[in-house]
Amino acid sequence: MWWFQQGLSFLPSALVIWTAAAFIFSYITAITLHHVDPALPYISDTGTVAPEKCLFGAMLNIAAVLCIATIYVRYKQVHALNPEESRIIRLNKAGLVLGLLSCFGLSLVANFQKTAFFVVHVCGAVLTFGVGSLYMFVQTILSYQMQPKIHGKQVFWIRLLVVIWCGVSALSMLTCSSLLYSGNFGTDIVQKLHWNPEDRVRKHNIRFMQTSLRWNKRSCYSQVSNLFGN
Repeated sequence: MWWFQQGLSFLPSALVIWTAAAFIFSYITAITLHHVDPALPYISDTGTVAPEKCLFGAMLNIAAVLCIATIYVRYKQVHALNPEESRIIRLNKAGLVLGLLSCFGLSLVANFQKTAFFVVHVCGAVLTFGVGSLYMFVQTILSYQMQPKIHGKQVFWIRLLVVIWCGVSALSMLTCSSLLYSGNFGTDIVQKLHWNPEDRVRKHNIRFMQTSLRWNKRSCYSQVSNLFGN
């Protein structure tokens, strides 16, 4: 029997595969219909125009449900392994709340496109990535608290490295976003789906770095879903 066939161990893998498929399919649809440029579009841009926005929204809603299930199972797992550790119990409850808020943010991102409801979309992204980063941090502390009785030190170190990776990506992405939306590069950034070669080099470079970091952040969260769900 494979490891993911044991109990609910399939949930983290299912979440990673489904979420990746949501972004890949909407990206392929968007570039096939020439709705976005092939070279690193914003993830949100691949779910802005029909029909890819329908696919993007439906698949991310299912991903949010899978994420809720994964986070709840992780909560019950930690609780069962540490029924009398008051510090771990408090951290575990905090992790559950943060994780559920992150899932709610993912649903907001899925259903409120940035070109139509920019503020709501950004709030969803902050919940997904910002609060999600706090969830990862809490889970890393739990891993530290549970060693070596529950698992070895290598689990803690791997999770710590992933948290640092996500934290650096998040801060870099926030810096690039602040520069890009500062107003110095025009007011049509939110509605812009195609970037022309004559766009100023500086703006294009900041935008390219920002989109790279967003895809990197999404990749990071895929790894996190697998690591922190078990």
